[in-house]
Amino acid sequence: MSHGTAATPEGATTDRRKWLGLVVISIAVALIIVDSTIVNVAIPSIVDDLGISSTQVQWVQESYTLVFAALLIVFGTLADRFGRRRMLLIGVIVFGGASVFAALAPTGDLLILSRVIQGVGGAMILPTTLSIINATFRGRDRAIAFAVWGSTIGGMVAVGPLLGGWLTTDFSWRWAFGINVPLGILIVIGLLLFVGESREETTDRIDVVGAILSIVTSATLVFGLIEGRSLGWWLTNDPLTIGGWAWPFALSPVPISLIITVLAGVAFVLWGRHRMRKGRSTIIAFSLFSLPSFRNGNIAALIVSLGEFGIILSLPIWLQNVLGYSALQTGVILLALAIGSFVASGFAGAFGNRVAPVLIVRIGILAEIIGVAGIGLVVGPSTEWFAIVPFLFVYGFGVGLATAQLTGVVLKDVPVEQSGQGSGTQSTARQIGSALGIAVLGTILFVSTASVLDARLDDSGLPAEQRDALVSSVVDSSGAAIAGLAADPSTAAVADDAKLALSDGTRYAAFAAAGFLAVGFLATLSLGSGRREETDSRSETRATDGTTTP
Repeated sequence: MSHGTAATPEGATTDRRKWLGLVVISIAVALIIVDSTIVNVAIPSIVDDLGISSTQVQWVQESYTLVFAALLIVFGTLADRFGRRRMLLIGVIVFGGASVFAALAPTGDLLILSRVIQGVGGAMILPTTLSIINATFRGRDRAIAFAVWGSTIGGMVAVGPLLGGWLTTDFSWRWAFGINVPLGILIVIGLLLFVGESREETTDRIDVVGAILSIVTSATLVFGLIEGRSLGWWLTNDPLTIGGWAWPFALSPVPISLIITVLAGVAFVLWGRHRMRKGRSTIIAFSLFSLPSFRNGNIAALIVSLGEFGIILSLPIWLQNVLGYSALQTGVILLALAIGSFVASGFAGAFGNRVAPVLIVRIGILAEIIGVAGIGLVVGPSTEWFAIVPFLFVYGFGVGLATAQLTGVVLKDVPVEQSGQGSGTQSTARQIGSALGIAVLGTILFVSTASVLDARLDDSGLPAEQRDALVSSVVDSSGAAIAGLAADPSTAAVADDAKLALSDGTRYAAFAAAGFLAVGFLATLSLGSGRREETDSRSETRATDGTTTP
């Protein structure tokens, strides 16, 4: 595989300009993370306004994730070739333009199309921000830079529902998308002023076949993981519908999608190794997997991501449909997670130069385990909000530490000229882990809820047909039907049973997330002893002219 020499950023980059550039990059990350969470809060208003079907609701939420995950590796590689700042600028413009179309969308189908284009822009943004950090920051500053980047992700996951609740409640769901436009303009100006251009100089052609295979592999895998619970893991539960077309077979499209994943993935690896033997460029730098930090770090990142944001799926459902909080109140409660994440940024900045990044990762994961397991312990139909907030803070603190420093560990030995490839690979590993976590934890949440509710209704003597109808209404609505059941005196007892069942489902999902995080913690043991001297011996980063600087 041929590599060029990464060009130095244009012009002399002062320390002040470098750190202001980090602020701009963090805002760019916040833009796509907030958008991915803000839509969940706005969905009920979108349904009321546009009259979209349940299938369209699903695609409004998941079309973005599907396209986003499928294109991360490709755009990370293209950023190395054509310029990291240029790719980030294009991504922000595409994302902002798609946000305008989403805000003005008159129909559900046009809103879904806008979300697809947003996914393209988001995939340009995320790996490129990491690549710029990897190419710009050296030595000890990198720990701080990754801490800020990671804490931004952790914090914005919680800020999104708060912002979405406020905009949707006081203005319109359309502003949940419209807010991206002024932020996008601010980011573009900041990039032009404070972020220098850098790229890999090479004349080798882009691996088009590898790009197509990577897109097919990622897209089919994420589709299968996300849609398995609703469409059916083997036989079709609810037929897949696209426009006026519906899936006509008894066999679910999910196993077919996963078979395609395996075939395309094997072809991708074989094709990439073939090009590498011939000294040609590849979409993934397979040589990076010879680096223990990169190989083992990606495995750990995938496992940790599986459990890391699982609670964000179930907790808002429980807070709103069991405890009765509004979308805005739910966002305020989840703000504790954001505060914990931002506190972690200060902690990493203060101790990042004295404590090995691997050790900080382990501390972060342990904090996440304590936080999410604590939430599982206190969850109940009569739980008060103040019983959850301390555990959310601890959880957010752990996310802020683990997300940033694990990223730094994965990329610490990656050559600057391969930053985009390395960043895209680790971002994809996280996305696959997150999709798997949503699939597994979502299944645990709703299957447990259905099982507990069915058992309680059976004990109360309800006939099977009536029991099944009530269980389906609660589960299919993600608990939203509970309010209607509670308002009717004849079904008030059923509503109490449903609240208890959904609380139990939330508890089991939280404990499962804690279990996955524990496995992720064990996976970090392959990343070294965590001794400071071991880290210092590797903390020298390749400068863009091929020399090393401490």
